[in-house]
Amino acid sequence: MKRINQYKKMFGVEQEIELASLKKTYRSLVKEWHPDKFQEDDPLHAEAQVKSKEIIDGYHFLVGIAPETKAANLDDYMEILGECGIDDYRHKGQLLEVTFTDGACYEYFGVTQKMFAKLQNADNPMRFGKRNIFNSYLYRRSKKSIMEEQV
Repeated sequence: MKRINQYKKMFGVEQEIELASLKKTYRSLVKEWHPDKFQEDDPLHAEAQVKSKEIIDGYHFLVGIAPETKAANLDDYMEILGECGIDDYRHKGQLLEVTFTDGACYEYFGVTQKMFAKLQNADNPMRFGKRNIFNSYLYRRSKKSIMEEQV
């Protein structure tokens, strides 16, 4: 959740994420902080390199959780939930990362340790996830599927 708030603040997003305004802000931030804009010996050059990486990461992150992106990918997500099982899962802080049997990996934000413990102890983790996590928490697809990476 901290990362979401940090990126929203960077891009000036107060409510729901709109892709058009996000893209416009992204372009202006990249122009402002592009490393090529500064000389190598300028102290701001190193800062610009770090800042530009943050901007790029933040943009891709926010695009991933934007309602428009989620709506466009909803059919694929529902297919994964309907046809696949859970291959692996990890929990750190309030972030749950789930890898499904087709290789797709999703991050779920705000998942408490208590909820994670229930997932671990469930007789059927996939059924528990469908009922309590997969459509209840903010999520985004975090990695390409294993098959896409191999191609």
